[in-house]
Amino acid sequence: MEYAGVVPMDAPDPRIESEARVRALTYPVFELRPQRSLSRIPGAGFMEATQSAVVAESSVSFNYTLWRHPDDHSDPRNEIELDPATRRALEEEPPWGRPAWLIEQARMLKYPMLWEAVRTSWQASPDPERHSLAQQLVDHTNHILRNRFREELGLRDGPSEDDGGWEAKTSAVRDASFAVDGQDRPAVQIDTDPFVYAVGFRVDENVVCTAVVPRDSLPLIDLALGAYD
Repeated sequence: MEYAGVVPMDAPDPRIESEARVRALTYPVFELRPQRSLSRIPGAGFMEATQSAVVAESSVSFNYTLWRHPDDHSDPRNEIELDPATRRALEEEPPWGRPAWLIEQARMLKYPMLWEAVRTSWQASPDPERHSLAQQLVDHTNHILRNRFREELGLRDGPSEDDGGWEAKTSAVRDASFAVDGQDRPAVQIDTDPFVYAVGFRVDENVVCTAVVPRDSLPLIDLALGAYD
């Protein structure tokens, strides 16, 4: 559900519908294990591709709030640096008001986010190359780099004609192990990028799960996954 312009005070919280959509998926979905330094942001990001009006590919991604000082979420040291105009936009109430769920969403934008950190992807008929575990890990990694590290990579706003030298490649993928529901699973990782660390595992022949997180967050979190509950 999307809103444009003024959001009415009685508008339903779209995160409720999003969570119901995740629960209705027919394939297993994974998320970071509960921990003090992370709060999963309610709702999810979805992608679907269809062929002949039938869903051929689907993925779901989760975002997380990172608490650098988890003992006290109100500690101002948890907040990211914001320019005055952005802070006013998040904190000041418009004359027409906002529903409580939208106020909460705006408040959480003052804290660092692990954006689309965990992605579970399903393909009805996986292509051996395009949907290999290594390729899907690379795709997720480059998605995060392109959207969250543009300044660090020197990418201009909007479409660019850069040479792609910043992109992760399958040649960087190495074997690894990964904790899933308390057990080590065979996995692959990208541990050579200066900005992010990436790891993924194959759930079954149709489903892959990948996780990509900023390197500066790694000391603060337990990078382990569990089935969505």
